[in-house]
Amino acid sequence: MTVGRENLLSTNGLRRKQGERILLVEDSVALSTLLIQRLEEETGAIVTRCGSLAQACKNAAEGTFLLALTGLNLPDAPKGEILDLLLEKEIPTIVFTAMFDADTRERCTGKKIVDYIVKDGAKTVDTVVQTVDRILANSTHKILVVDDARTARSELVEILSRQNFHVLEARSGRQALDILTADEMIDLVITDHHMADMDGYELTRRIRQTRNSEELRIIGISSSSDRLLSASFLKAGASDFIYRPFVHEELRCRIDNNVETLAQLNHLRRLAEQDYLTGLANRRHFFSTMRHHGNAAIKGSIALLDIDHFKLVNDTYGHDAGDAVLQAISAAMSDMCVSAKHIPARIGGEEFAIYLNRLDAFQAHSFCEALRARIEELVITVGTQRISATISIGVVEFEPDETFENQLNAADQLLYLAKAKGRNRVYSTLTLPEAITPATSARS
Repeated sequence: MTVGRENLLSTNGLRRKQGERILLVEDSVALSTLLIQRLEEETGAIVTRCGSLAQACKNAAEGTFLLALTGLNLPDAPKGEILDLLLEKEIPTIVFTAMFDADTRERCTGKKIVDYIVKDGAKTVDTVVQTVDRILANSTHKILVVDDARTARSELVEILSRQNFHVLEARSGRQALDILTADEMIDLVITDHHMADMDGYELTRRIRQTRNSEELRIIGISSSSDRLLSASFLKAGASDFIYRPFVHEELRCRIDNNVETLAQLNHLRRLAEQDYLTGLANRRHFFSTMRHHGNAAIKGSIALLDIDHFKLVNDTYGHDAGDAVLQAISAAMSDMCVSAKHIPARIGGEEFAIYLNRLDAFQAHSFCEALRARIEELVITVGTQRISATISIGVVEFEPDETFENQLNAADQLLYLAKAKGRNRVYSTLTLPEAITPATSARS
């Protein structure tokens, strides 16, 4: 059994970095102070401010910056010379300016800026923060560019890389399908239509046989004069379509809209599938996932665990402390599960289940013992209180000729024995003189 694309342990194969460095070029001290405070608080970035071209030269030479924010006019650079410096240093740049006419747009486009923001009074700071946050978040998205023309493909890759996306390339439709098969974490495919081995329409149709629009967005691109081509792409399953030569702002907006739509869909799915308190899979999602794959496809073991004397924690320290204990134990489980693609879930108040991906009885028992020991060593601080907790675990290896319910019942019976024998211990078929079969009835 393979773990699904959304395994509730991460949003993607990529994680958003904290502490990215941003160069802010702004001569207004008041605006700079406000921007630095908001950007560092809301995006987690580290902002370096300079008020002149000379200071920007010095800072750019001394450090590496993911992104620059700048106006066009500085005291020692009144004609937008700052853009030449940032282009030379290869720092992706956002321009914010009081006026953005056709001449200004042409100048900025020629300098290959990431985006521009027109100052709009009180909304300016909000817009800057939202734009920076979007670009920082782009690092968590993988985009596959498919085009058999090297120059056209490279142009798109350059634009997307400046936007901080993780970009992959394919020289043909066949190579694109191979890449998608190997990497389920690709969010967006941008494909040209005219390719030698497989046109974009056929590629879109084949992708949609295995990946729906809630998992993967597809944007078609073509320099064709056939205005019906966009309709063909959309009917094949594309999410959007753009004709070449495209306007850079339009391309950027369409990509951003598709990424945002995907993020919103993922967020709604997480709300439906995650436990609100711990972030683990909830009972409904865990059970439906296991049953969906069927007994024959499940390779591994299942563990059920309880927090020992959890009611006493709530009664003694209060429910906020109980929530903190649940969150700390869940975090420890997630940390141990993520690399091996095990799936932890909260299935009741203080009850959890873990699908142990491809672990046999011996490996599963060892894993559970390591988890039990880790929880025993936890010290959870809530206000002035320091709280410890232990867990009891029952674990069984899946047998292909038994139903999921029977396997679950067997693990539940072993959990009952672990609690009856003193708690803070792991019980499996390895710990018993006679193995408990999956048909054993559940504890009451």
